[in-house]
Amino acid sequence: MVRSAHRPEIKLRERAYDVFTEQLLRSEIKPGQFVTQRELVTLTGQPLGAIRELIPRLEAEGLIVTVPQRGLQILPLDIALIRNAFQFRLILEREAIASFTQTASDAAVGRIEAAHQSIVSSAQTGLTKKLVADAQRVDREFHETIIDDLNNDIISRAYRVNWIKVRLIRQNETSLDEDLVIPVMREHLAIIAAMKRRDSLAAVEASVAHIMNARARALRLE
Repeated sequence: MVRSAHRPEIKLRERAYDVFTEQLLRSEIKPGQFVTQRELVTLTGQPLGAIRELIPRLEAEGLIVTVPQRGLQILPLDIALIRNAFQFRLILEREAIASFTQTASDAAVGRIEAAHQSIVSSAQTGLTKKLVADAQRVDREFHETIIDDLNNDIISRAYRVNWIKVRLIRQNETSLDEDLVIPVMREHLAIIAAMKRRDSLAAVEASVAHIMNARARALRLE
């Protein structure tokens, strides 16, 4: 009976989190923006109780910062965030790539390769908004599949929170737009080629190069 009573509250809290992150990724809520709890109610359409329960989670994940005498600030984008987010990616993905290269089935690697080759092939005849969206989906699924293969819920959750931060950086500095679709897909294909050879060292090296390229774009070093 107790578990049943709490389930609706948990669902409401999770829904508030999902709506908040969706709004954040759609730029309805802006990085660096100051908000009150009641403004978050208006922005997300979620009840005040759910927002109050949501805020500690957002603070713990670094998506909201409490600024003394000013209130709640949505994660501000700065050089430190960019460096930290990409360093965290490197730490997690090195391990995940090395493991996936050795344990993934040939069929799984083949499906990933086919998805990327389909994007590159379609892009040769011109890019559309749908194709860019498909490329973004393939990009995310590639990285999450490799991370999730570690079968570690703590890592998977941490990676997804960091992905939100990287996505915000991308939206501000380096979106996977028309100019980057083919280069990013080809960087992935270099990793995949090493996976097919079961060459963990080469796969990790290609992955590090891929992440560092994205980091350089975010820091405007290209």
